[in-house]
Amino acid sequence: MMNLKVRNVVAVFALGGLVLTGGCRRHRKTRSAPKSDSFAAKLKPVVESKQVQVLHWPNFSDYEPLVQTFYDDRNYEVAWIEDDGRPSVQALAFIQAFQDAAKKGLNPEDFDASRWPGLVAKLATKNDDDVVQFDAAMTVSVMRYISDLRIGRVNPTHFNFDINTADKKYDLPEFVSDNAVDATDVPKLIQSVEPDSEQYRRTEIALAHYLDLAKQQAASPTDPLPTVAKPIAVGGSYAAVDALAARLQLEGDLPDALPPAAPNTMPVYSQPLSDAVKVYQERHGFTQDGKLTPQTIASLNIPMSQRVMQLSDSLERWRWLPNDYVNAPLMVNLPEFVLRGYSNNGTGDSHHLDFTMKVVDGKVLGEHYTPVFAHMMKYLIFRPYWNVPTSIIKKELSVHLAKSGVGYLASHNFETTDNAGHVVPATAAQVEHFQVQVREKPGPKNSLGLVKFMFPNEYDIYLHSTPQPELFDRTRRDFSHGCVRVQKPADLAVWVLQHGGLDDWPMDKVLDAMNQGPDNHQVNLKTQIPVVIFYLTANIEEDRHVHFFDDIYGYDKRLEEVLAKGMPYPSAQVKVNPKASPEGTD
Repeated sequence: MMNLKVRNVVAVFALGGLVLTGGCRRHRKTRSAPKSDSFAAKLKPVVESKQVQVLHWPNFSDYEPLVQTFYDDRNYEVAWIEDDGRPSVQALAFIQAFQDAAKKGLNPEDFDASRWPGLVAKLATKNDDDVVQFDAAMTVSVMRYISDLRIGRVNPTHFNFDINTADKKYDLPEFVSDNAVDATDVPKLIQSVEPDSEQYRRTEIALAHYLDLAKQQAASPTDPLPTVAKPIAVGGSYAAVDALAARLQLEGDLPDALPPAAPNTMPVYSQPLSDAVKVYQERHGFTQDGKLTPQTIASLNIPMSQRVMQLSDSLERWRWLPNDYVNAPLMVNLPEFVLRGYSNNGTGDSHHLDFTMKVVDGKVLGEHYTPVFAHMMKYLIFRPYWNVPTSIIKKELSVHLAKSGVGYLASHNFETTDNAGHVVPATAAQVEHFQVQVREKPGPKNSLGLVKFMFPNEYDIYLHSTPQPELFDRTRRDFSHGCVRVQKPADLAVWVLQHGGLDDWPMDKVLDAMNQGPDNHQVNLKTQIPVVIFYLTANIEEDRHVHFFDDIYGYDKRLEEVLAKGMPYPSAQVKVNPKASPEGTD
């Protein structure tokens, strides 16, 4: 292989020849420093073939238009090879990033982490084909890596999640050529690609820690903790107290080692162990009674490798969020059954936690799942009607009509209306054939309670109060037909109205609107509020404690099944009927 500096001189003379003979050359469209174009004749067919043979996933047809534009804009100059034939500093930095991809919740082999040392070594042979394969492979891998960090690997619409990543997409050919090829600080560039969210960064830090815990666990495997027939309280006997203590110490729930037990004594479930179990239960959304329950033991037996997967799944979903929603003021985490409100507290903290509130979300039984989506809250309705969906009329209300006739409706606070909303009499047959609408009248017994918070979406899902406050005493709270019920609706209404630009709504005015105000009274917000209905089975609190929750809807499982198939990951929507019922409640 001719020295690249010599070849560049030859290329200059060749270019001069083109000019003298009336030839032409495309204008270079990148800000990056010029490199050799003497491999163009071999590089161009590789790009056009949509195959880079040295890659584990050689078919890059999904990226081919982008890769072709990248090289077209630089007149097929190499991007990652220096004049001496060695990989650029930037290429080596990206190789390191590929090898560390697991710390970002990505699969290092998606970027051929194990192959790059061999590809670098091949460059020493000065073979043109090796240069071309290396450069094309690096371009494809950098594009894949930046895209995966920017918008996630799988398009969320594949799961019927109403989240649009399109506005976050880079012009990858321009971004890579102008920013990555000559980057002076590749790690800083990578960080700029990721969501600008403290919650995301906390998750990334937690992932690195749990990767270490998983290695520790793999290096010193132990038997699972034995289950119990019934909960064990302080003073009870548990044969595996030492193993239990070690397991609790692994994640820091038991801060200090237990004192050694006296010889020939019964293994006792002690107060320090109970206190540590209580901390563990709090981090996993269990009843915090400190008792060693079958549920707690089953959770303790989940390997750290699965916790790593949960954290990785959470990072993937954070990357899906559009920029307007990355630091959304209102966020519901469905597996946790919690709503959080954030605001700028005026001290430079742009995402200060104002409150947490328990919620009830869609039932697992019957698959009334609350969907994942991001939308803008636009208005509130005090003392709302509940318009009963046809699905609930068909599956549930018709059973009562068959037994009790149309009189059932009036006795249970329902009325029938025409399409214009006028109350009209109706027969059971008219109801069952959807010739009239059915709605529940406003008031304290209404299924939506006394206020609902509206962010229009294709599912007709929203936040609302409830006449069943006792459900908030449960640790697992999947009881609705899809909508999200909130624990403190009046407090939320005051917060929403204030953050929505309406400062003249103190608590007493809100309570009056809920209890004595006009029915179905709509209040429009001056400023719309981003709302995210989210799904994180691993979430990191402000105190840095890592919380894990059950995959109640199987959304993690579905994501992991798709990722396990490898590239190319789904980018087009596969429409699945929403599990939630429109305007669903009990």
